[in-house]
Amino acid sequence: MIKPNEPNCAKCPTQACEPLIKANEKPSLDKAPNFCPMKNYEGVLITALNEYVNPEVKEFARRASLQEFECYENTPSGLRTKNPRILELIEFSQKCGYKKIGLAFCGGLRDEAQKLTEILENNGLEVISVCCKVGATPKEKIGLKPEEKIAGAENWETMCNPIAQAELINTAGVDFAVMLGLCLGHDTLFIKYCQVPMTVIAVKDRVTGHNPLAVLYTSNSYYRRLMTKKGE
Repeated sequence: MIKPNEPNCAKCPTQACEPLIKANEKPSLDKAPNFCPMKNYEGVLITALNEYVNPEVKEFARRASLQEFECYENTPSGLRTKNPRILELIEFSQKCGYKKIGLAFCGGLRDEAQKLTEILENNGLEVISVCCKVGATPKEKIGLKPEEKIAGAENWETMCNPIAQAELINTAGVDFAVMLGLCLGHDTLFIKYCQVPMTVIAVKDRVTGHNPLAVLYTSNSYYRRLMTKKGE
């Protein structure tokens, strides 16, 4: 059960954390909703902010915000975006001095992994890559029943092995890890075991061409069934 004072920023009507005020003014919480974490969790926010005192963390955050800034440009017709995420990956790696990238990818996105590797290498980065099927371990090893295999009960099916992907990337001594299209849940294990800074270049969505937000954009039309409350 969600408590009334727990954070629920997705339902905030005021966005008090991002006010339209001048740089020398102070944000007001007068119109912030009762579930605003700035009202109820000041101690947590102070503790988090103190982490930025660490010079390494502060510099990383500064570079990340600088990268965000460089993704926009002012034009005579107004502010507009300019950098796609893959270009951001290259630029941010350069800002941080990263040379060696570890790419953990889904076997279903092998072509995309090859193209991404080529792009990164063409821009001066080294890339080691590990496919999700590394280890060639049968799915029965993790308790899957024969009838639960996609390829059918009578056929071999290799399990996804995100822990091995993470450990191989850790062992390679990369500067930065990139996750490409791992299945939901497998990505969770990769994140848990990966010991180097990491980012996500794309997530798995078999239906929408790996663009899960497409369902949100069509939630009032093609996917409106997902907006119906259970029981109705």
